[in-house]
Amino acid sequence: MYIEAVPNRHSPPAILLRESYREAGKVKKRTLLNLSDWPHERIAGFKALLKGGTVIPNDQDAITIIRSLPHGHVDAALGTARKIGLDRLLGPDGNRCRDLILALVVGRILDPGSKLAAARALSPDTATSSLGEQLALGVVDEDELYSALDWLAVRQPAIEAALAKRHFTGGTLVLYDVSSSYLEGRCCPLAQFGYSRDDKPRKRQIVYGLLCAPDGCPVAIEVFAGSTADPATLTSQVTKLKERFALDHVVLVGDRGMITQARISEDIKAAGLDWITALRAPAIKALLDGGALQMSLFDDRDMAGITSPEFPGERLIVCRNRALAAERARKRGDLLAATERDLARIAAAVARKRQPLRGKAEIGLEIGAVLDKHKMAKHFALDITDTRFSFARKTDEITVEAALDGLYVVRTSLPAATLDDTATVRSYKSLSLVERAFRCIKTVDLQIRPIYHWLADRVRAHVFVCMLAYYLEWHMRQRLAPMLYDDTDKDAAEALRSSIVAPRFRGGRLAERSPAAVTKQTTGRTEDGLPVHSFRTLLADLATLTRNTLVTAIAPEQPFTLTARPTPLQQKARDLLGLSRTQ
Repeated sequence: MYIEAVPNRHSPPAILLRESYREAGKVKKRTLLNLSDWPHERIAGFKALLKGGTVIPNDQDAITIIRSLPHGHVDAALGTARKIGLDRLLGPDGNRCRDLILALVVGRILDPGSKLAAARALSPDTATSSLGEQLALGVVDEDELYSALDWLAVRQPAIEAALAKRHFTGGTLVLYDVSSSYLEGRCCPLAQFGYSRDDKPRKRQIVYGLLCAPDGCPVAIEVFAGSTADPATLTSQVTKLKERFALDHVVLVGDRGMITQARISEDIKAAGLDWITALRAPAIKALLDGGALQMSLFDDRDMAGITSPEFPGERLIVCRNRALAAERARKRGDLLAATERDLARIAAAVARKRQPLRGKAEIGLEIGAVLDKHKMAKHFALDITDTRFSFARKTDEITVEAALDGLYVVRTSLPAATLDDTATVRSYKSLSLVERAFRCIKTVDLQIRPIYHWLADRVRAHVFVCMLAYYLEWHMRQRLAPMLYDDTDKDAAEALRSSIVAPRFRGGRLAERSPAAVTKQTTGRTEDGLPVHSFRTLLADLATLTRNTLVTAIAPEQPFTLTARPTPLQQKARDLLGLSRTQ
């Protein structure tokens, strides 16, 4: 049977249901039904039936989406992890602990949270993205994640050694700095009181030191008790670089609070390492007082190399940042004026006739509160009795301190033939890349805090997961830079700097930006006309690329998956990351 439209000279074609048959060796046809009065939709459905199809009632959807999960950001992060071989660094294929750790690393970028939240986000019934499905994890509970952390703690030395082999060479610069984060609770043996960088002095904390390659790529991290002083963390890093990583020649770059004279004498020199660090203010003042440092050196320049018998066999590169000097002078003047204003108020309270402030202890408490607020105690001479209070600025001390404004001295054991003055200063200022890593790990992206783990090894593993997440994010940022506000032409930006002494970074970004970066920032568009994003907003945009589970009306028990077609912006991100094109 078939449907045929038969032309009619004076009216619309007749729609006939016909049947063909064979009679006496000839093919004949006959009309079974005139369908001309049928609606077009009914005729189309009848044609589908005749061809072996199935007609779906009007009140039933042909295709139904039974679940839709955010997928594009998962594909971007997980695909990049596989591209850079992070999954193979973690462990062999088929290892469930490896897959769980990979899920924690990727999840830390996509939506950082607790292990309980991670378990719910990965399990099929409560999934918030396609991550668990892509890794074929099935049902996940928090106990499994804790076991995976224990597994990672054992694997950490081997993973760090592999990263060091990948990113460190025999004569490489190694950037090192420390930070701290608070913990909840008091049961972890690493949780101790110490100098709080989180402005939470009443909470116990941990300290961790991060080793980075010269480009800021993280390689290794180590956790210490919260009361550990910064220089005390250096000994184990020297051992790690020489013994575990087996590097031939290392130049360790650390700030002046980290690489102290004691650490240089006891650890760094003994291990045969070179170093780049800076002098503290008292040492700079001693150079100035001893005549080794002359301010006339900076009449027409902002950098000069000097030597001093106090630092035999070392080079000292003195730098003067005039913008920083002006800012420090302004800030000091403001704080001195504010301190004088508050101290004058206390002096008036002591001198007034009606209900005067009396008692040396009571007056001292009021003064202490003011000095603690403005941190200017060293610049004032105080005279306190039970009935009188007076104060005056220490003009000479203020003048001496002002002379050092904007000065810093880079100290290195490397000869100028190996690394000239400009390159040495640039290497020291690269420590800002480690500070950027800490900012990313602690706040904007990966949110290492708050930490709830009680066992020391799990705290270490949690911190290591955050470092691995930053390692993955670092690689993603490098590839996605043309779509981000990041400056992709650093050479042009460097050429715009007035001097190597001028700040390289301001607010986590290059202080001077290339023309291409300025254009991106002012227009909000990339070179190919797409919107510019931050890393977080680009991930949010990619998350709108969904992975959908569908069923059809004719086969409701046979679901299939279909990924949404990416937008031009999403496809551009996928191309930059080197992911296969979505059909």
